[in-house]
Amino acid sequence: MASKHILVIDDEIGIRELLRDILQDEGYQVQLAENAAAARAMRLHERPDVVLLDIWMPDCDGISLLKEWANGGLLTMPVVMMSGHGTIDTAVEATRIGAFDFLEKPIALQKLLKTVATALKHSEQLPKSEMNLISLGKSPIVAALKERLDKIAMSSSVAPSPVLLIGPLGCGAELCARFLHNAGTPWLALTEFSQLVNAPLEILGQANDGVVYLPEIAELSKTEQKGLLLLITKAEKYNVRVICGTSHNLQKLQAEGLFDHNLLQLLSAVSLRVPALEEHKEDIPDLVLTIANLQFEVANLPYREIDIAALNALRNASWPGDIAQLDAVVRNLIQTSLGDKITLDDVNRVMHQFDGQMHSELKVIVDAAVVGVKPTGLENDVNLNQPLREARDEFERQYFNHHIKLVAGNMNKLAEISGLERTHLYRKLKQLDVKIKG
Repeated sequence: MASKHILVIDDEIGIRELLRDILQDEGYQVQLAENAAAARAMRLHERPDVVLLDIWMPDCDGISLLKEWANGGLLTMPVVMMSGHGTIDTAVEATRIGAFDFLEKPIALQKLLKTVATALKHSEQLPKSEMNLISLGKSPIVAALKERLDKIAMSSSVAPSPVLLIGPLGCGAELCARFLHNAGTPWLALTEFSQLVNAPLEILGQANDGVVYLPEIAELSKTEQKGLLLLITKAEKYNVRVICGTSHNLQKLQAEGLFDHNLLQLLSAVSLRVPALEEHKEDIPDLVLTIANLQFEVANLPYREIDIAALNALRNASWPGDIAQLDAVVRNLIQTSLGDKITLDDVNRVMHQFDGQMHSELKVIVDAAVVGVKPTGLENDVNLNQPLREARDEFERQYFNHHIKLVAGNMNKLAEISGLERTHLYRKLKQLDVKIKG
């Protein structure tokens, strides 16, 4: 078995080298960093199994570096803080941010080895790196969202209230929902809505003391809405928080008789709007780096820098698919760019790769309109003498049938063209009764 990798960060050379010698004698692989700048570079290139981090350093204190890694999605390993004159308040602050433990200098040999061994066991149990609420950004609008979510999470009510998250598709609503989920308790993302009709209490039994999350409740049938209403009213008995997301105007749907009035009233008691990425574009560079760093780590890919021009282009781009679209573009850049750096040319290539196809399809539609014929694949004109929702469904049905033929049933390509995340795409096709075939 490969030896475990430990990163020691301390500005005092004597302490760094002493810790290295002790840990190497125990069979560990040890890297040394004399300051935060060196530690940042090492962390970007690889994930150590454990970090020993001094609190007091000249260029950046350890608490700030710890917070920086937490904000950037890089706090995916146990970090043990070290200090020669630490205080209880400092230890509490470090633990709150995500530090695993705290060692006071001078560090006793047995205490050091025991703490490192315990941290290594914890490291093996950590889940894969993933985005979290902190990843959404630091802008004022996101900071306010975090404060409101924190207030909901800390509510002293007897039972957790249901929560409605309102925002465009791909805006990060699930990150908000997961923030309200307590670690070590069940998390149930409900995508098979028929369970709401057939076995709502079984859902609560599976999620006992945890969270049930429904990503888009506007897609529920009236019967499924009744099932959700029953589930929410019984949730207190199971200590389950029900969190629902939507990108639709539920009040409008309720006025049209398409959404249950009682369910809407119940969900409206605790509702939050999750901002679109267009509302906090200043967060895009940090979001891009977080997504990229997670990919380098999870996919075990070599680290590559994203240059400033590329980051600026991503910040200034339009994101109709929101954070989900940004995530897809960054993953594409990482997988398909050839150079040592991801450059502006790479961003332009990925952002515009569908332009030729879109222009071609648009030309077919325009030409057809000029000569008075329908484009191939659109079987019928949409009947405009019907309610908006039915007309929209009819158009979407034709839209998806058209593109399914173009991509020969390839769901990856269909998701890219439509700008929908795969899970949502499958639900949408099921709702419209569109068969997946080439």
